[in-house]
Amino acid sequence: MRIKKAVVLFSGGLDSTTALCWALDRGYACEAVSFDYGQRHNRETFSARRIARFLGVKLYEIRLAFPWLGVSSIIDKKKRLPDRRLSKIGAGGIPSTYVPGRNLVFASIGVSLADAAGAEAVVLGPNFIDHSGYPDCRPQFYRALEKAVAAGTRRGALGKKIELLTPLIRLSKKEIIKLALKLKAPLKYTWSCYAGGARPCGVCDSCKLRAKGFLDAGLLDPAIYSNGTQQKAKEGKRK
Repeated sequence: MRIKKAVVLFSGGLDSTTALCWALDRGYACEAVSFDYGQRHNRETFSARRIARFLGVKLYEIRLAFPWLGVSSIIDKKKRLPDRRLSKIGAGGIPSTYVPGRNLVFASIGVSLADAAGAEAVVLGPNFIDHSGYPDCRPQFYRALEKAVAAGTRRGALGKKIELLTPLIRLSKKEIIKLALKLKAPLKYTWSCYAGGARPCGVCDSCKLRAKGFLDAGLLDPAIYSNGTQQKAKEGKRK
């Protein structure tokens, strides 16, 4: 029996770790790809390496040097990261943290690896429900891209489809966390903060959305609470 292969785009964050564990649970033999594209910090890279080793998954680390990506506040440390009310995240336009064409570039590299390795799928972790307002997290983007992949790859020319699988795209952060726990994903090793540092900043969009997810799930975040246990969170006011 032939084992299915998948390429997983992997940042070491909550969503991509859940997506990787989802693919493994579905029986895919996975290879992961992480990206250094000039982020403010290397915490993502550290987390990706640690989780890949923990799960026994081969990790390709790709470095991208695109000077124009400095228009994003995730890249340019001189730019201030947004500090928005939770209710305003995802509304009112595209935030300064948007990296132009990032998911398109990442997906293209994942497809290249899949085409070379004979993989049936590229698994990605975008989320359309609880996100910062990025246009490349929308379902229609991935539907259109999958058609382009079929038209422009060797596998596509041979009638062998490369699927773009986005298992989290219509899930809330709470639902993603619940799925991650069901899959026994190593959430204590994940990193989501845009700012970097010894501990998550708690201020950026990513931190606030992650905190909301754990609060809604009634759990403590094991990446913050050092004991790594899933305890019932105490009731508190949401910012």
